Amino acid sequence: MSDASKLNAVLDRIDADFDNSLERLFALLRIKSISADPAFAGDCKAAADHLAKDISSIGFAADVRPTRGHPAIVAKSNGGGARPRVLFYGHYDVQPVDPLDLWHRPPFEPVVTDHADGRKIIVARGAEDDKGQLMTFVEACRAWKHATGALPLDVTLLIEGEEEIGSKNFVPFLEENKHELAADYALVCDTGMWDPNTPAITTALRGLVYEEIKIKAASRDLHSGVFGGGAQNPIRVLTRILGGLFDDNNRITIPGFYDGVKDLPPDILAQWKKLNLSAETFLKPIGLSIPAGEKDRLLIEQISSRPTCDVNGIVGGYIGEGSKTVIPAQASAKVSFRLVEGQDPAKIRKAFRDYVSAQIPGDCKVEFGDHSSAPAIALDWNMKPLAAAKQALTDEWGREALLIGSGASIPIVADFKKTLGLDSLLVGFGLDDDNIHSPNEKYDLKSYHKGIRSWARILAALAELPR
Repeated sequence: MSDASKLNAVLDRIDADFDNSLERLFALLRIKSISADPAFAGDCKAAADHLAKDISSIGFAADVRPTRGHPAIVAKSNGGGARPRVLFYGHYDVQPVDPLDLWHRPPFEPVVTDHADGRKIIVARGAEDDKGQLMTFVEACRAWKHATGALPLDVTLLIEGEEEIGSKNFVPFLEENKHELAADYALVCDTGMWDPNTPAITTALRGLVYEEIKIKAASRDLHSGVFGGGAQNPIRVLTRILGGLFDDNNRITIPGFYDGVKDLPPDILAQWKKLNLSAETFLKPIGLSIPAGEKDRLLIEQISSRPTCDVNGIVGGYIGEGSKTVIPAQASAKVSFRLVEGQDPAKIRKAFRDYVSAQIPGDCKVEFGDHSSAPAIALDWNMKPLAAAKQALTDEWGREALLIGSGASIPIVADFKKTLGLDSLLVGFGLDDDNIHSPNEKYDLKSYHKGIRSWARILAALAELPR
């Protein structure tokens, strides 16, 4: 059987078996694998056991492995000598369902229903993030094994149970098992499409630096009538510092902040311009109309390929009902930075702290809280697996697959690079309106079906690349 005939047989199998594929997804969605709540630790173990059993049924050697938290799954197909090996990553844990009263139906009773615009959708917690996404890959492997008897290349599945709580025990697991997890590159299905009919590959993820600053002044809260005008007010100090983070063109003023930041390649920028992302389409649905990023940049650059700074919360003084005329003893703020390739999280953290410290009056002192950080990730635009996957997606969807940047951060991608030395190919089928982390999470039925077909094509395309 020729390679083309094999692929056609696999695609036919996917279509014929789709109802069963859907029921297998539903069986996983019914498991309440909420990693954040210790009350559901047994459900997380049940989800891992369920997946390992299912994956074993299609010829993988699958094990549920203990970590310092919820278990992980490692599953390997039989080696094929000189064939490439890919490491596929997904996670079985899901977010809590609160507020429960906003769900239209029980969150762990999956159903196919109609979207307001007529699309067929799967509704359940985890439908998109990430059970539906990871099952697109599992089902593609199942179809290859059923239709041809073998996978076109070697595959290791690595599925964790703590992504939704920061993968805090996963990096040590990677380090302890890095030799077993050796591969040519990683595949990650935790991203999205441009729109319901246009596939995309995420080629860049912004990094993250999260900071907390606390400014202290007097030894206690003060009466503003007695001390006002004479005593330093830490809220005033804090807001002056925060307000100075941006200039009139919405550029961040921290010295050295843009060091190492590069512009997009001209051909990619030209492609992005053609997408015509506008304030009307992106901001109007959330009640806004004016882009707030750098004024000389396209909106799509502002949200995808440029670094950002956001004040995420401010606390200080009296915030209860009624009035209380005090000068507070302290005020604090939480600030996050999304970084791009070329920026070092440690240098950005230091630059921010130096910027703040230089503006603290003599009667005040500042404390910093050290929170999370992760570097930005950017793929080589000329990476051969990227071109192969792009063509496979284009063939399946009938529209040219886009290469896009993501404003979000997926720290595990950086961990794969640092710990395993692997670049990651990020292909996903989620949509902006999937309500991930929110009530009524959904996954388009078309995303699930064509996602399976897409991975079948990608596996075939990657198998043809030289190792």
